[in-house]
Amino acid sequence: MRLQVKITDYGFSDSLKRYYVTYHITGLGDDDFGQLIHRLEDPVMVKGNEIYLNVYFDKEYYPFGAADSQNRFEDYQAREEIEMTAYLLELLEEDSK
Repeated sequence: MRLQVKITDYGFSDSLKRYYVTYHITGLGDDDFGQLIHRLEDPVMVKGNEIYLNVYFDKEYYPFGAADSQNRFEDYQAREEIEMTAYLLELLEEDSK
């Protein structure tokens, strides 16, 4: 498994009135892919063996809401991608127990 997580979109949804981050998840084997699809609670879109995961946030929890996030965006983005990777690996590990 070569799990990769990249942020492809983020911002504020006018229609939902919430902040969001879209994660593009690739590199999963068939078994892990199937397990993850069933474990994820947030809205997902599947294209082939790739997952697009939308996570919605209240303003106070939005990872790019801090003023400093615009000055150091790459740092904030990298941290978010690492945190999501760790979360997904934890979900997959729980399934293997």
